[in-house]
Amino acid sequence: MKDLPAFTQRPLERVQRFAELVLTNEYQTPPQAHLRQLIAYPDGHYRAVFGHGYFILVEGQTEPSKSQWNSLKKKFKRHEPLAFIFKEHGETTCGEAEARCLYIDFGFLANTDRV
Repeated sequence: MKDLPAFTQRPLERVQRFAELVLTNEYQTPPQAHLRQLIAYPDGHYRAVFGHGYFILVEGQTEPSKSQWNSLKKKFKRHEPLAFIFKEHGETTCGEAEARCLYIDFGFLANTDRV
């Protein structure tokens, strides 16, 4: 397994606002924020836990498609070019009632030197 890059920690309030912005679906009327929880890890990466409502599913679709996940990853990068998005993403429990939510892990690259 390849080593992960070094991450720069940012103020949690800034990361929270960033994740809320990215996880707002502007195609819903009115636009809705779907971030439920932001988890900070000691290595400087974060996990955004969000509601299934972020993704608009077509009839018969029960989970987001690979294309929808890739579009979300690209959205993170459009809003912050130094964002590193982990390949793994998926479903987890959230809230007191242990509802099902989705998650995506990301960090902010510390070293911006290009090779």
